[in-house]
Amino acid sequence: MRQSDRGNLYAAAMVLVLLMLWQAAAMGINAAYILPGPLQVILRLWELRQPLFYAHLPATMAVVGVGLGISVVLGLGLAILMDRCPAAEKALYPLIIASQTIPTTALAPLFVLWFGYSLWSKVLVTVLLTFFPITITVFDGFRSVKTEMIELLFTFGANKQQIFWKLKLPAVLPCFFSAIKMAVPLSIIGAAIGEWLGAQRGLGYFSRRMMTQLDGAGVFAPILLLSVVAMILVAIVSIIEKRFITWRGQ
Repeated sequence: MRQSDRGNLYAAAMVLVLLMLWQAAAMGINAAYILPGPLQVILRLWELRQPLFYAHLPATMAVVGVGLGISVVLGLGLAILMDRCPAAEKALYPLIIASQTIPTTALAPLFVLWFGYSLWSKVLVTVLLTFFPITITVFDGFRSVKTEMIELLFTFGANKQQIFWKLKLPAVLPCFFSAIKMAVPLSIIGAAIGEWLGAQRGLGYFSRRMMTQLDGAGVFAPILLLSVVAMILVAIVSIIEKRFITWRGQ
């Protein structure tokens, strides 16, 4: 058996074990409004497919797309600025760390007050959660470039711009894709939190609405859908990474 097939078999076995534990816990509690079984959740997801897939999923994905796009631009910009300017690093790095100590659930209602139930109140929550791993991971990638390589290019007559484009940027690509794979699930979490605390559409809003109706399977159905979407998006990023970084395994 090939190593990849063996890994897939182990992954399938792990998923099966987790589903069995989930089902056993649901049967032990015997209260579907608290913890429904996996089959109940899947059946409820199928029953609610019309509103979930055609109304609430597109609303959540719009928040994820806009928020993640802003986070990529902001994170890369801050990382490049801190790499090029030591004074900017000393000024911005503590502020970036401090931004992650603010409870998101405390800021989300304020965003709703400022922007109402519009897209931007949820986008800000998403950006707050996702720009940090992109900024820090890419900045650490810039710092990990060996000094000897930079000095070697300097001796060959390269300037700072050429060193950035020919050495630093290719070297930081693995860190960038790793940061994106971390940011994708966080962006979905941020969108769900924003919708949970103040929205009229979206999977987070739908899950909260089902909770008020004591529909346990209805609460878990959008959560399961969000998990599947996150895995698909991370898999797409991994495929793109393999296309761009063909030299990584060499």
